[in-house]
Amino acid sequence: MEKTGAARYFLSPVSRKLVEIIEKGADELTRAYLQEVKKHPNMPTYRSFPEKEVYDRAYLVYSQLGRWISFELESDEMKRYWTELGKKRREEGFSLPEIFLSLCLLRKELWAKIQSEGVLDNALDLYQALDLYNRIVTFFDRALYYAIIGYCSVEK
Repeated sequence: MEKTGAARYFLSPVSRKLVEIIEKGADELTRAYLQEVKKHPNMPTYRSFPEKEVYDRAYLVYSQLGRWISFELESDEMKRYWTELGKKRREEGFSLPEIFLSLCLLRKELWAKIQSEGVLDNALDLYQALDLYNRIVTFFDRALYYAIIGYCSVEK
């Protein structure tokens, strides 16, 4: 996931720190997500899927999030990816609530990591913190929106 480029130069210190946390902690974040999936009663399809496949898919979400925060992921690319993902998940037998819950669990693990790292604990510029929060929420909202579009576009 390691990326460098001009876009990163323009990131706020808070955003740079978050991208660093995602890049260095993607494995830890993904493993924590897998533990949540394993114990969650409303994730039967995810639990029955090969763990390596679920891991790889979750890891890719964090990779995309890092690229999104760094302004390296274009909206059109994100739209294509998540629309196709929605189609594929439906064909694989995942329910729409499971897809939604999966993204919620991924976001939950990220926020737990952000809090444990103290990224938002010191006297930061409020605007930077709000901008970062907005970018994360926008990423997950768009991912879900496009996944739903893809999911609903599959022939029944």
